[in-house]
Amino acid sequence: MADSPPDRLSNNPRSPFYNEALLARGIGIRFKGVERTNIEEYCISEGWVRVAVGKTLDRHGMPMTMKLTGPVEAWFRDDASAS
Repeated sequence: MADSPPDRLSNNPRSPFYNEALLARGIGIRFKGVERTNIEEYCISEGWVRVAVGKTLDRHGMPMTMKLTGPVEAWFRDDASAS
């Protein structure tokens, strides 16, 4: 696999940016200098993340999300555990 995560990735199976193999490998996300664990989708080149808004669901049963802009960094978590 690649040494760096893709530019854009989503954990929603309905999204065209969903990749189960990469998600199983583990992705770490740092947004505005803070490591976050509640990211639903990210795009490094455009500088945004989508985060779930509470426990609210949309009409399709998916979590409601909010788009936040700022610097985004991503890395594979398994690299840190191998060291």
